[in-house]
This record gives sequence, C-alpha cells and structure tokens, in this order.
Amino acid sequence: MKLELKHATKTFGNVVALNDFSMTFEAGVYGILGANGAGKSTMVHLITDNIKRDYGEKGGSILFNGEDILNMGSKFRSLVGYMPQQQGYYDDFSPKAFLTYIASIKGIKKKEAEKQIDELLSVVHLTEKAYDKIGGFSGGMKQRVLLAQALLGNPQILILDEPTAGLDPKERINIRNYISELSKNKIILFATHVVSDIECISDKVMLMKKGTLVTVGTPKELIEGMYGKVCEVICQKEEIPDMQRKFKVGAIRQKSDGFGLRIVGDNLPDTFKRVNEDIDLEDVYLYYFG
Repeated sequence: MKLELKHATKTFGNVVALNDFSMTFEAGVYGILGANGAGKSTMVHLITDNIKRDYGEKGGSILFNGEDILNMGSKFRSLVGYMPQQQGYYDDFSPKAFLTYIASIKGIKKKEAEKQIDELLSVVHLTEKAYDKIGGFSGGMKQRVLLAQALLGNPQILILDEPTAGLDPKERINIRNYISELSKNKIILFATHVVSDIECISDKVMLMKKGTLVTVGTPKELIEGMYGKVCEVICQKEEIPDMQRKFKVGAIRQKSDGFGLRIVGDNLPDTFKRVNEDIDLEDVYLYYFG
C-alpha cells in the first residue's frame, strides 16, 4: 500500500498554496506540523479530491499503488476516511442518525453499517449519547462524532485534521492510543498544531511551511538533528524581553535563581548551556517555526 505525491502543486491566483510537493506514504502514522498557511489543508484537500491540483503536468500527480487517483475516481474515494476540522451538522440528528446517513453516502450495506456504527460509538465513548441531538453536544463530543464518521467503512487511508481539538486530556490520550492501534494496516495522516498529540504515535513527522516540505523524519531522527542547537539559560525577569528579541525562546520556567529559558538556534553563544539529553519535538517545532 503506497500513496505518492509527485511534484503536486496548487495555486490560487498569485498564491502558491502547495509548491512542487513530493512525499511517499506507506502504512503508519504521519504527524503533519505547520502554522496556518503551511499547506497542510491544501495537501489534504488534493488527496481527498475536494480541490483540483493545477492543470496538466504543472500540477504533478497523486498516485495510489501506482495509479493516478483522478483515474480511480470513486474507487479511490471509497478507500479514504476524512475527518475535517469542522463539518456542518444537522443539529436535530443524533450520532446514530448522522452516522447512518454518512454510511449510506459511502455505500455501506445496512446490516454492516449498523454493526460498524455501534462499534465506533463505543470506541469514541458516545454509546450512551447515541440518540441525543448533536446540536446540544460540546465541541469535544462533536469531534468524536467526526472521528467516528471518518472510520466508517474501514478506510485504508485515514486523514485527520486536528482530531483532538476540544477534547479533555483523558479523551486526547484515548483517541491517540486508538489511532496508534489502527496504524498497522492504514496510512494515517494526522495534521495538528499540538506537538504532544503526535510525538508518541507518529512513525514519521512532516514539517511544512509556505507550501513546501521543510523536513521529514522519525521523531528520533528529528530530535537527534537538534543536538547542539538547544540551550537552557538562567536570567532575571527584566532580561527576558531582550532575550526574546535576540533568540527563539520557547518555554519559560520559574527557577530558584531566576527564570529558565529554553532557547533553540544555530550558532548560539558558547556561554549558553547545551541540552542534548532532554530535547523533544517541541524544540524541533520552535527551531523551524519559532
């Protein structure tokens, strides 16, 4: 199973949203990090065929097992489960009714749909709310309904756009663990701005900026690439603004002798204390996007 983007490009007028983008996905979880405007959503919409890439060779190609997805049409779309950041709900629908509606759109037979819906409502902890109106749900509960609909039909490719937004810490952990279990036989694209959501479950992490792929690697590879680029500095409160102007400063913590600043960058002063044993993906994110 292989999904390939080859020189995929998408422009909107004079704005290049995705620029000559190439990436190969196989079974596993791919964490996708980047600020607004990085190109994450454009890439996702090209894969789901919600928008068309640029015309002709200029737009590149997207292949699934060697075949262009545009030629596969509905056959490819049936392999994809997509959880958008937001989706229009029918407020009077219950989760059960909403998932039944989505299952009919996906062409899942009634008996199989009923079985899957019951299983998925259990997975996202909404069994007891199966017949309540979605309009009265919290944001986190609505997120769980969206995740359930994406999983209908047991898709081979699962695309999740901020799937844990609005969830409390316990729910976030449950959803992350479940996604990790699914990754053995699916391609899972997990777009988020919350580094902690993907650092422990991603097989690879992609960092995107201005429509391009800045870097990609396993969490271990990205962390090892930061050796010598992460420091902790103790300073006094009045010194913090000046440090923030001069350097990329992440976490700031109160210490007994002042404030501890997490600083990343190239060519940092030799007087700064290097940290190699305690680097994480937050440092990687700060280095590229801070």
